[in-house]
Amino acid sequence: MARKKSAAKAPAPEAGLEAATKIEDDAADLDDVDEVDDVDELDENVDDVDAIDSDSDDDDDDDENDDATDGEQTEALEELEAEELEMLTEDEASETLIVDEAAQLRAIRREELAMSEEGPAGAGEGEFTCSSCFLVKRSSQLANKRKKVCSDCAA
Repeated sequence: MARKKSAAKAPAPEAGLEAATKIEDDAADLDDVDEVDDVDELDENVDDVDAIDSDSDDDDDDDENDDATDGEQTEALEELEAEELEMLTEDEASETLIVDEAAQLRAIRREELAMSEEGPAGAGEGEFTCSSCFLVKRSSQLANKRKKVCSDCAA
């Protein structure tokens, strides 16, 4: 079990030293070139950031003027609606309904409040509202009095 020594000769130590020195010099030269490129990229990035910052400053100024223009926008919309109504033909005008949206919203809200106060509609004497299907059923269909579940839902 003797091991054979490789026939290839190892390079002379002086030759290896010269090659290593040459590689180190090449790496140093590459680092110098990379650093110059990096500096150029950083300068471009700084210019881009400055441009972005100046744009964002302009946006902040617009917010202050938005509050003042809300009233103007409302007036402009009302004027446009009035112009549209004037431009309608007789047939279109007869089909057009003018709606007071605020009054409609108040009426809807009142109806919602009235419905919540009344409770389930139609659940009279001898009836119950199933807590599962929310149908009004006769008391004879009550499967569980405590849970108020009908026989259909209990099955």
